[in-house]
Amino acid sequence: MLNKLLQNKLKLFLLVFLVFLLAMVRVFESTLFYDPFLNFFKVDFHILPLPQFNSFSLFVSLFFRYFLNALLSILIIHVFFKEIEITKFSALLYGFFFIILIVSFFYLITTDTNRNNLTIFYVRRFLIQPVFVLLFVPGFYYQKKFAKN
Repeated sequence: MLNKLLQNKLKLFLLVFLVFLLAMVRVFESTLFYDPFLNFFKVDFHILPLPQFNSFSLFVSLFFRYFLNALLSILIIHVFFKEIEITKFSALLYGFFFIILIVSFFYLITTDTNRNNLTIFYVRRFLIQPVFVLLFVPGFYYQKKFAKN
């Protein structure tokens, strides 16, 4: 009983620490990453032209931020479920979604003829925010619980 209580405390501490690290990525986003869209999307961006950007620097920055968020999210999933299959599948999904999202994002910002600023906003949000962990944890939990019945 004591071992289980201590394991749960350790698990809870690790989860809180990993969520804290995700929050720190967000808090220090303006100093850690090159992103001219940070300020652009803080104003009324619907009518403004897209800001000037360096494509290579933007790609590297988005990749680094997505990688950090994905790594922390995969660790959260691993701590929560403690199953290597779920961890590997999560990593595969994160890789797949990165490719889809980054291609979509750069297509949208380089072919901005239809003023797709809102679409750009949401695609970028999936790249820079750890949204997938909010979907994967309940999904895997439900799948795991459903598979037992």
